[in-house]
Amino acid sequence: MKRIVEIVPARPGWYARWQVDPEATRSYPVTLWALLEENDGSGREVVGVDCVGQWPGADDNEVGGEFVRYLFQTPDSGTPEDAASPTVGELRESGPRLQAVPAA
Repeated sequence: MKRIVEIVPARPGWYARWQVDPEATRSYPVTLWALLEENDGSGREVVGVDCVGQWPGADDNEVGGEFVRYLFQTPDSGTPEDAASPTVGELRESGPRLQAVPAA
């Protein structure tokens, strides 16, 4: 189990790219970065949470989607060619799934 150490908003231009089938990818804007830590403090990692609430390693990511990489594209250069606007069905109605855990 991991705990959230810190959450910071992502700057515009960051995207999480997902492989949705063998020949197609989809990129969603990253909305925040979360610093995660193992409960025993042995390891840390940073993950980006996209606008539909997915992040690499989450148990309830979109079925069939596999994380590829994060990419940055300056806002004035437009969006990636595979950028997707989430549909209402893709947005989580239950609110954020990342919940801060108070430090012990």
